[in-house]
Formats: sequence, structure tokens, C-alpha cells
Amino acid sequence: MSTKAYVVGVGMTKFEKPETRDWQYWDMAKEAGTAALADAGIPYGSVEQAAVGYCFQASTAGQRAVYELGLTGIPVYNLNNNCATGSTALMTARQFVEGGIADCVLALGFEKMARGSLGGGAGDFKTSPVARHYGIMAAAHGFEMSPPTAQIFGNAAREHMERYGTTEVQLAAVGAKNHQHSANNPNAQFQDVYTVDEILAAKTVHRPLTKLQCSPTSDGAAAALVVSERFVEEHGLRGRAVEIAAQAMTTDTEESFASGSCIDAVGRPMSRAAARQVYERSGLGIEDVDVIELHDCFSINELLTYEALGMCEEGASGKLVESGATTYGGRWVVNPSGGLISKGHPLGATGIAQTAELVWQLRGEAGARQVNGARVGLAHNIGLGGAAVVTLLRRS
Repeated sequence: MSTKAYVVGVGMTKFEKPETRDWQYWDMAKEAGTAALADAGIPYGSVEQAAVGYCFQASTAGQRAVYELGLTGIPVYNLNNNCATGSTALMTARQFVEGGIADCVLALGFEKMARGSLGGGAGDFKTSPVARHYGIMAAAHGFEMSPPTAQIFGNAAREHMERYGTTEVQLAAVGAKNHQHSANNPNAQFQDVYTVDEILAAKTVHRPLTKLQCSPTSDGAAAALVVSERFVEEHGLRGRAVEIAAQAMTTDTEESFASGSCIDAVGRPMSRAAARQVYERSGLGIEDVDVIELHDCFSINELLTYEALGMCEEGASGKLVESGATTYGGRWVVNPSGGLISKGHPLGATGIAQTAELVWQLRGEAGARQVNGARVGLAHNIGLGGAAVVTLLRRS
């Protein structure tokens, strides 16, 4: 018998450039986890299970991190789903609660990364889990010397430009918007503001993507406490509770590869399917959403996600961002945190950090970046290889 699931406490560290701060992953996990517990006003002893996500640490790193919060002997589940790892941890926690397995579950994500561009399968295609995805790219575009993840998304951008007339200015507008938003986020890796012209003039990573349209490698952690309705009532947390109204994870299908297009290989079909499931389960649609945190690992992916979420017709996303519809004063505010491009992207933490931002927004606690009257928020987190998670949150 299922029960509703609520987020009652969130916390995150500041996201940092790797090697900027002298800390280990367990230090950042302790900081984020302690902040989430304090936000909810409950002790660690109330936590019955922990779902922990990361990509670049060794097996059982989840235990090493959680032990910093307490040695209570609870089950700890170690999760890795590429860039969708954080939202996978959140989904695991939600399923434990909705399934009646536990009343209070910690979702924790962290990453301690190396400087430089993120790898993504440029080596041995025979053993890489993303070999099929890069094979699609190589067949259509060849393989260049640029970083592989930037390359496959950059080639998706080229396809979008050729197919729909999307412009480099529209792609740069995504970066300009998200850098502008991050100026008001003290947890963001960057708080610098850039014009569209400055973004276009930045170093090219893989044409048409410049450095200021690409998410950086980052260190950081985020945490969320997911609880049952019974726990909310018993602990007087109604005023802190944000309901997980619906959540869905999808993985690649034949559609991802059949077209031979990088647009499909990087996940637009997965994202579209996850969004549809969430709308069906919640009875809400994109027209009901006020604020969105989505996976802008590269500027083109923000545009692809607009289309997947139903914010515009296929191919119209460049015009949508250019119109101002996805920033303050527009129809939606997308990535008020600064998104991955400017807030940073420690892989295991990203999905939970998106949730933290939305919880603050829906509670009216986001300070200078507050979206006025926000009642419904949507998070979108995607990992190449592949997994797409869409989460719909609403104020209790």
C-alpha cells in the first residue's frame, strides 16, 4: 500500500572548482547532510535508510560518507547512473517511502572530480557503456579531438541548427541567462555575468559550443530528506513539506538510435517519455509549472529539454529562449540556480541540488532569485548511457 512522499529538509555545499578547497567527499557529504537534517529539524537517528549517489569514488563510498552523520547501522545503497545519479538516489528514497518500506530516507549525492574536461567514452568503444551512443555520432559526424561529451552534444546542436534554423545567438542566450541567474546564488561555482557576445567570443570547445555554454567539472554535495505523510504529521513538518507529486525514470529505447541523430542519442526521446509519465501521474501539465531546474550540461540540451517537456513545439526552442519566456518576467523561470552551466555539475550531487533549489523556491526561501508565487516545480536530470529522471514537486 503506497503513501505520499515529501521532501522536508534539503542542504548542499557550495559547488567548487576541483582542488579549490581542501576537503574529501565525506567532508562535503557531512556538510550537505547536516544542513538537510537541520533544515528539517530532525536528528540523524530518525533516518531509516540512505540512498547515496556518486560516480567517481570507490565502492561503499556511500557508507564512508554517511558514517560522518552517524553510526546507526542503517542500510546504505550505493548508486551510479552517470549524470542522473543524484535524481536516481532521490527516486530510490521516494520509492522506499511510497512503498511503505521506511518513513524517513536520506537521499545524498556527492562528487570529488578532477580538473579538466569530463571524459565520456573516447577510448575503447568495445567496453564503453556509451559505445552505441558515440557510434551514432561517429557514423554521422566522424570523431574529432574535442572532449567526447561536448562533441556529441555539439553535434546535436549542429543538427538542430541545420534542421530548424536555430542560431548560435540562441544557443549563447541559454548561457547568458543561466550565468545571469547564478549571480544571485551563493552556492554556485560561478557568479559572473556575461553578455551573449561575450559567450560567443569565448573559447570554442566543440563548434558551436563555447566554454561558457558548457558545464564545468565540480566538487560538491547535496542532500534531501524524503519522508512519509505519517512522518510529516507526527513531527509537525507540514510547514516544511514539499510533496513529490510524481516522478519517472526512463532509459533509451529504439527511438534513441533508429534515426541516427545525435539529438535522439543524447536523450530527447527519454526526456519526453519521462515528462509524459509525470504529467499523467500527477494530473498536472507543463502549463501548471512555475519554476524548472533542468539538465543544461550544454546549452543545446536546455533547448532540447524545452521541447521534450512540451514547453514549445519541436524545433522552436531557440525562439523560446530568445523571447525571454524562460527567465524572470517570462512564462517560466528555468534554472534560477544558474543551472549546471554556472552553478556547477558534480555528477552525483546535481539531481539532488536541483531538488534543493526547487524546495527553496516553493517555500519562498530563495532570496534574491525567488520566483514570485511559485507553487509547482519541475526537475529534469539526464545521464548519457542513459537515464532521464523528471520530478514534479508541489507545495504541500
